[in-house]
Amino acid sequence: MNKNYYAIIMAGGIGSRFWPISRTSHPKQFIDILGTGKTLIQNTYERFLKVCPKENIYVVTNENYTGLVKKQLPDMANDQILTEPVMRNTAPCVAYGCFKIESMNPDAAIVVAPSDHLILDETAFIAAIEKSLETASKNDCLITLGIKPSRPDTGYGYIQYTDQTLNEDFHKVKTFTEKPTVDIAKTFIQSGDFLWNAGIFVWSAKAIVDSFNHYLPEMHEIFAEARSVYNTDDEKEFVHKVYQRCINISIDYGIMEKASNVYVLPSEFGWSDLGTWASIYQLADKDYVGNAVIPSEKVIMYDSSNCMVNVPGEKLVILKGLHDYIVVEANNTLLICPRDEEQNIKQVVADVKNKFGARYI
Repeated sequence: MNKNYYAIIMAGGIGSRFWPISRTSHPKQFIDILGTGKTLIQNTYERFLKVCPKENIYVVTNENYTGLVKKQLPDMANDQILTEPVMRNTAPCVAYGCFKIESMNPDAAIVVAPSDHLILDETAFIAAIEKSLETASKNDCLITLGIKPSRPDTGYGYIQYTDQTLNEDFHKVKTFTEKPTVDIAKTFIQSGDFLWNAGIFVWSAKAIVDSFNHYLPEMHEIFAEARSVYNTDDEKEFVHKVYQRCINISIDYGIMEKASNVYVLPSEFGWSDLGTWASIYQLADKDYVGNAVIPSEKVIMYDSSNCMVNVPGEKLVILKGLHDYIVVEANNTLLICPRDEEQNIKQVVADVKNKFGARYI
């Protein structure tokens, strides 16, 4: 196993679209949302154990989730859990992890990935990551993984690529497009040169540090300033202090959409970002009338179809005459919502917070 290969797992989100199961105090990456027996972050960590040494895997998360990370990933040392004092989107999180790794090993090649994605074909995923790490080690490039689209999904970002390649498989990126309309998404699919943006990145430590210097110089200055304290007892206090100065910006907007050395690897490994109940419903086992029930021990359904049901295993639930609904209960909260209106859940969460405070959030 290559000792210059590193992984950064981003685990700071609150997963509000999966409320009430995903709560601010216990978000979706720490939940076994598919009923597999392992949480999403545990599955992500175990995948990367096949790519790099376990001491080379880092998790960047909100300080409030340190205990959850330690409990669910007990093999991780304290200095592998990098904590953010405030939410500042993905660019600062990526900068912190990559600058820390670069300070230890300037020859490092790094994969950065979210903690809450589903990968069905693990062998194909590992092959794509290893190929990307090898290419990033030898070239001054920023690599992103693009998923060959199966439908005109409006919930994903899209990457357009050209015929120009690096190492034959890596295509030069032409444009990034955030969540298009359904008509535009259909055009993208028909054109054949667009991929879904999986939000998984690979680069050398040198290439990403240089990119921060070029495109986000103020952020570069902040994390370069911390080089003297990385891997010391002063690291956390210092980083937490300077983190407040970081602007709120994603790595996509801050660097990937601006850089001229971005390449995409078209990939197929059974990927889903598990961003909505619709994505869970799509992947879950269903009965003969399309109901997906997790767990299913004590749920009885009459004249009901195409429902996504997630309720506590010990609770007896009877549903009658319900079609195309989401029914979710957790944390003393019951949500019943038409499946085609789940995009309103974020607004519901905001309304609940306004009316009852943070107690149910």
